Amino acid sequence: MSKQLPTVVIVGRMNVGKSTLFNRLSQSIKSITLDYEGVTRDVISDEISWSGRSFRITDTGGVSLRKTTDPILQEVRARALEMVDKAAVIMFVVDGKTGLLPEDREISKLLHKSGKPVILAVNKVDSSASQEFIHEFERLGHTKTVYISAQHGKNIADLLQELVAALPAQGPELDEEEPRYRVVLLGKPNVGKSSLMNLLLKQERSIVSDQAGTTREAISEKVTVHQEDILITDTPGVRRSKAIDEQLEELMVKSAFRAMDRANIVLLLVDSSEGRLSDQELKLAFYAFKQEHKALIIVYNKQDLVDERIKEDLEFRNSEYEFFLKKVAQISISCKDGKNVGKLFPLIQKVWERHSQQFSDQDLTILFKNALQQRPLFHKTIPLLVYSARQVATAPVTIALTVNHPQWFEETQLGFFENLLRKEYQLQGVPVRFVMRKGKD
Repeated sequence: MSKQLPTVVIVGRMNVGKSTLFNRLSQSIKSITLDYEGVTRDVISDEISWSGRSFRITDTGGVSLRKTTDPILQEVRARALEMVDKAAVIMFVVDGKTGLLPEDREISKLLHKSGKPVILAVNKVDSSASQEFIHEFERLGHTKTVYISAQHGKNIADLLQELVAALPAQGPELDEEEPRYRVVLLGKPNVGKSSLMNLLLKQERSIVSDQAGTTREAISEKVTVHQEDILITDTPGVRRSKAIDEQLEELMVKSAFRAMDRANIVLLLVDSSEGRLSDQELKLAFYAFKQEHKALIIVYNKQDLVDERIKEDLEFRNSEYEFFLKKVAQISISCKDGKNVGKLFPLIQKVWERHSQQFSDQDLTILFKNALQQRPLFHKTIPLLVYSARQVATAPVTIALTVNHPQWFEETQLGFFENLLRKEYQLQGVPVRFVMRKGKD
């Protein structure tokens, strides 16, 4: 059970160390940090505890109150200011090495007007040489100031103590159910993941732009569908490794794969107007389904751009991979005009039910034994026998087979049993794992 917690929001101009501080405080989620401006764009959060109090810490993109025509910078600023409105306490981060800048003053004035409790965190105070400018920040007029080094952990405990002291009085705890399962949106850059995230949540949660690479970190949000809580995570676009030539993009890809590792269901978004599944998309699909054993739905987006020729081309090219694609769930949508988006949640729920279903051990044993009687399997001249079958896990469906020679039940033989299961039960969209055990003759 998790609780509805007060939120502490980290704000400040670009490149003052907000994400480094978030990573120092966060117990599980990590924000991308690089030594140049504008890396963090979306809002990411984590739950932490200190001195018996739990609260949610939220990292935001760098705030600039100056006029800009850059739509992404405008959106980053809007998101950060929106979080300020929702905050119980604001952690205002400034750069102690650089000293007080006009942008710091502008942000400070805004925070004073908010009426929220503000803790001023003067960062990068690593040595006596870096303390030359720190007295300047007293002019900002904030009553609570802590001099820290997020990178080296200096005075972080003092900062947390001030945060806890500034939190509102603890009211009655309202319990909130953990999400029943987790869904991650995966795909190449600019295929519509963030647009779909916003449509599913019915709010502008992810920044959307035609510019590839807009989403830089995995961001998650809980949604309730038919009284079930689902956690949905949007991820940065994943390119093939040869195309990753920047440190930032490499970190973005790692963020996407970490999110997939925590998920139960993967929605692999594809730009159907391209008329084909790319090699990279096929590799992602195989990796998620066959190697990581995640339930998989391939979502063909941008149907508003698909004409009959493109549709036929896509069907022709996909036929080569029919042996795999018939095992996964597929749906065609358009985020632009909303086509079939309403069908996505019912499909997700159906796939989850398949992913978490429980089979009778007796039925499984009879199914496999009867099949081997009709079509025996051999290793050279030695028959391969199944003595019993037992389901040992769900999500993914995991079947333990007790057999005479486990070492000879390889991919071909296990494929035989998987096909039996898929023919007998509805398993589209979900992987099947087998565990081999040695039985007595």
